[in-house]
Amino acid sequence: MASLHISISAEPIFYLGELGFTSSMLVSLLTTLFLLIIGYQFFRNQKKTSNLNLIIQTLIESLYEFAQTITPHKAGKFLPIFATIFLFVMFASWAGLLPGVETIWVNNGQKLVPLLRGGTADLNITLGTAIVAVAMVQIFGVDSLGIKYFKKFINFSNPINFFVGLLELISEFAKIMSFSFRLFGNIFAGEVLLVVIAFLLPILGPLPFIGLELFVGFIQALVFATLTLVFVNIATSDSH
Repeated sequence: MASLHISISAEPIFYLGELGFTSSMLVSLLTTLFLLIIGYQFFRNQKKTSNLNLIIQTLIESLYEFAQTITPHKAGKFLPIFATIFLFVMFASWAGLLPGVETIWVNNGQKLVPLLRGGTADLNITLGTAIVAVAMVQIFGVDSLGIKYFKKFINFSNPINFFVGLLELISEFAKIMSFSFRLFGNIFAGEVLLVVIAFLLPILGPLPFIGLELFVGFIQALVFATLTLVFVNIATSDSH
């Protein structure tokens, strides 16, 4: 009887020196290459009429209009980071639903491990994405307000402002943890559910849950990207 294999951490499929290249890193790299190829094809053929171009144009317009509801005057400036995070998180999450994920095994020189695993089902990937998102918040804040952006973190004018600044600094690190654990928890839990259902009911059992996980992947990507956009908008506003 086949055994049920669930690992909370992505396992290395090969090693670069002492660095293990994991299955989730491979899927994240393939997701990035896929988005780069689609973007290049759209840029090269943007004046031509095709179904792909129409889909991409509709998607970009929808994301831009959504960004305008949060930051009406700076939607164009913040759209690249908002759309990039949304598309990467969504497709990296959906990649975990493809045939072959967690079912194709390779020998990494030590043991048999799954070749593929959903990108956002690994805490390392979600943590890296969260660090990039929060780092961009700081970059946009400094770009918009200059050196006075840091006054909200370091303010010695009085004890209350100093304490508030300390809380602001802690909250920036808390955003990283919140981003990464929320995304990882939702996607990993969904993949575990699919694995268990597929183990118990191999043929038709997983089908309804695949549709649910497609929706969850979309929602989690939208939440992640929207919160990033909200934080960027707050960071670039000259507060009292």
